Amino acid sequence: MYGKFLRKEKGITGLETAIILIAFVVVAAVFAYTALSAGLFSTQKAQEAVYSGLKEAQSTLELKGGIIATGNVTGASGSIGQLTFTVANVLGGEPVDFTQPSGGAAGIATGNDHKVVINYIDNAQQITDLYWTVDKMGNDDGDYLLETGEKFQITVGDIDGGAAGNLVQALAPDLSVNQRFSITVMTPIGAILTIERTTPPYIDKIINLR
Repeated sequence: MYGKFLRKEKGITGLETAIILIAFVVVAAVFAYTALSAGLFSTQKAQEAVYSGLKEAQSTLELKGGIIATGNVTGASGSIGQLTFTVANVLGGEPVDFTQPSGGAAGIATGNDHKVVINYIDNAQQITDLYWTVDKMGNDDGDYLLETGEKFQITVGDIDGGAAGNLVQALAPDLSVNQRFSITVMTPIGAILTIERTTPPYIDKIINLR
């Protein structure tokens, strides 16, 4: 009886076992590679997001000193025709292109060469893309890229009778006494620089809005 059973018994050879094990190993390797690739892809995307955020933060401008307002009409009911302030790049920040507008009309910038946009906001209006010019203060390397260690003086409006116009032409109503307003400086990259000030009860020819 035992001999009969043994003659009909079937088994798995070593070669077949090896083939099955190899198949399991290959399948496991494929799944492992897929999971690893997905993890590396997610890590890379997270790294890119972090670096992008750092780049945005490093490109932020900072205000140096106060804002100088130039009166267009002086007195208790006067108006302001020009604003001047100085900006610098934060330590280690990316350079900011301050190529100035190619022209202006009625206080608004014209042309599409400038990359920095300056806007005005008060409780009665919002004016976008004001005309502005830049003067390099102290150390600079001859270009219009604001880099670490450099300072640019920005003047919004033209009160010297130029064709570009001043704030009085751009705003309606005018920027007058006891009025709170905001200037926003929007750069190609980095956070927006927002400057908020309030005008005094009497407009002089030159006012330091600290």
